[in-house]
Amino acid sequence: MSDSKLYIEPGDWLRLGATADENGVNFALFSAHAERVELCLFDASGREEMARNDLPGNTQGVWHGYAPKLRPGTVYGYRVHGPYEPEKGHRFNAHKLLLDPYARKLCGVFSWDLSHFGYRKDSSDNDLLLDTSDNAAFMPKAVVTDWSHSEANRPLIPWAETTLYELHVRGYTLRHPLVPELQQGKFAALAMDAVLSHIKALGVSAVELLPVHAHISEYALFQKRLSNYWGYNTLSYFVPHKDYLSGQDPLEFRRMVDGFHDAGLEVILDVVYNHTCEGDHLGPTLSFRGIDNASYYRLQADEPRYYINDTGCGNTLNTGHPQVSRLVLDSLRYWYSEMGVDGFRFDLATVLGRTAEGFDKNARLFNVIAQDNQLRSAKLIAEPWDIGPGGYQLGNFPHGWSEWNDQYRDCVRRFWQGEPGQAAEFAARLHGSSDLFEHSGRPPSASINYITSHDGFTLRDLVSYEHRHNEANGERNHDGHRDNLSRNFGVEGPSDDPTINAERSKQQRNFLATLLLSQGVPMLLAGDELSRTQRGNNNAYCQDNAINWLDWSNISDLDSGLLSFVRKLLAIRRAFPLFSVTRYMHADDQDDCSVLWFNQHGEAMQDGHWHSNSHPVIGYQLSFQASTLRKQSGFTTLMMLFNSGSQLQAFRLPEPSNGGEWRCLVNTADLYEDTESEPLKVRTTIELCARSMRVLAR
Repeated sequence: MSDSKLYIEPGDWLRLGATADENGVNFALFSAHAERVELCLFDASGREEMARNDLPGNTQGVWHGYAPKLRPGTVYGYRVHGPYEPEKGHRFNAHKLLLDPYARKLCGVFSWDLSHFGYRKDSSDNDLLLDTSDNAAFMPKAVVTDWSHSEANRPLIPWAETTLYELHVRGYTLRHPLVPELQQGKFAALAMDAVLSHIKALGVSAVELLPVHAHISEYALFQKRLSNYWGYNTLSYFVPHKDYLSGQDPLEFRRMVDGFHDAGLEVILDVVYNHTCEGDHLGPTLSFRGIDNASYYRLQADEPRYYINDTGCGNTLNTGHPQVSRLVLDSLRYWYSEMGVDGFRFDLATVLGRTAEGFDKNARLFNVIAQDNQLRSAKLIAEPWDIGPGGYQLGNFPHGWSEWNDQYRDCVRRFWQGEPGQAAEFAARLHGSSDLFEHSGRPPSASINYITSHDGFTLRDLVSYEHRHNEANGERNHDGHRDNLSRNFGVEGPSDDPTINAERSKQQRNFLATLLLSQGVPMLLAGDELSRTQRGNNNAYCQDNAINWLDWSNISDLDSGLLSFVRKLLAIRRAFPLFSVTRYMHADDQDDCSVLWFNQHGEAMQDGHWHSNSHPVIGYQLSFQASTLRKQSGFTTLMMLFNSGSQLQAFRLPEPSNGGEWRCLVNTADLYEDTESEPLKVRTTIELCARSMRVLAR
């Protein structure tokens, strides 16, 4: 290292991170408990340290300095001095080069080495001795940037018309035959016509990307030669993950977003502000832990050497702290305003509302997001739980938020498994889970409905496996959900039996038709429309291989099979106004739209019908006045008939108040039937095949 010093003056404490102007660069880092902060400058490669200077200013816990003549492209890191007292919650170690939490671009890559640990690995758990090895050679460094962007050309799709498509940047395009090798698995690939045309043709309105923030794999996975494929292990909240870039330019992400917007599609980011990649008390010191452990993390009050672990990932970010909530808010603003995304899905979002008294939907962070001028139009989605006390908060998030509805997922799975006594809850889930959201004045779009997601079985595996098969994860098949509410129809895994395969295909269609024709916002897992399998792995977070990569080779005809079925369902959803209403409809409504429920005799459902364990058949009718109808549809009434039982059942069609004929739009029992060819007379009795669903329109 050179002993040279750089002239540096106090600068501005209000602009956190590294901010370039025409004369130099301002640096600012929050650390309430530090005693000294050193700015370390590196050459363009990030390998040689060129200078090391103290930040001269300290205002309200922010260390700051201004370096004249420095320019964008400057490579830097921090060494933060302070007490190393784990028993008091302080883990300062100036031997460790630390990443600026506000870095916008990185130089170099992270690689695992024992020098990342702030304590000696031969220490006892109760007496972690200071480690004095330098980790700089194995750390990425921050790079000063100066870019800015024009305002994004957003599609601005209303919540009530939103349909989500959850996908993984790398796995979705890595094996796409029409994507050049250099772009496979990258942001650039998602913006290519060959990829965008498939998503657009499906009929969804938005993609929800699994985490794209810079992340690393846990040390335990590194030792097993596995990786954190999903990306829920954040290193930096402002930097796009380097493995998803075709080159070195983070703005490739913004160009991808612009491509989606040009196609009329929105982009939602899955974000992880509940924990960081530094893990538990035995984890590495890479950024927050070494900058100010006691401020950035929630520590156990009686033993602050240990972390509160409401996330199950070793630590919990202290979002109740003003500077930590500011960090989250600044990150959200950056991705929304600078990178152009349209919204966020918050992983383990209950953490964001935790206070000393428990979860509070009026917590500081929720309020500052709601009041922020830049984020006011962003779509906000909560995963409404964590593993801490009182962590399950479905239905309790603030107005304006939508929530992943796992009760929808589990109920629909139970219903189609044929479990008795499901009719009442199944109806509530079809109706947008009004029991969960309507009481607080929230609309049906507050419910994000899904059958499958990245976490758990794919749709094909849901009908092919009754047990998890996670042996490849290296945890002796003990990880992942044990109870998947799944069914294999006689054989565990792949089968050559045409009868079994026919039942599996029909069940996939049942799930898809239910999902895409329910009130609320449907979320489709990418690849389910192509019958993707993970070979029974229901916790594939660490599998960066064919288990997760989407196989495009099985698409011989893009206009047939399950893919065509999904397109048809989404077209039906767009054509009927009641799927995009902004309030809940009920049987006694007197306005333009109404909802009715029928038993298999064509009679209105009564209390006794709802609570019977012996009736697997239910009819769900949506009606609207012709004046509210969209031009592309000639129907005023939609009827969905469900038979979750193992036997054929008769259903007598009720007579609409003003007569007319029914036409069958969907019959899950026969994928290739010309369902629209023959009208059905009112008061006709029709047969519903075992485990099947029909969609009729008048």
